[in-house]
Amino acid sequence: MPATSFRFDSNTFRNAFAPRKPRHPLLRLAFGLVGLGLLLALVFISVFVGVAMLAVGLLYRLWKHRGKPIARDQRVVDGEFRVVGKTALPSA
Repeated sequence: MPATSFRFDSNTFRNAFAPRKPRHPLLRLAFGLVGLGLLLALVFISVFVGVAMLAVGLLYRLWKHRGKPIARDQRVVDGEFRVVGKTALPSA
């Protein structure tokens, strides 16, 4: 068995997995256009999925807050508060 059979730095190993460009110019152009179309389709789908995720999040937030009163005065902070006794505070 030759010594180069198990060497992974040989040209035969490198060329086995290298993508080949077609030599015909029209075929190269066709593959380039197919690649560009695939790239545009993936970008379009990702933008559509992102917009759909934002819309679902907005609808969820609107659905969750429906029926709750909205403070009309800008100085009003709505919340639930609890009075803490003096024994719970650390002494200075």
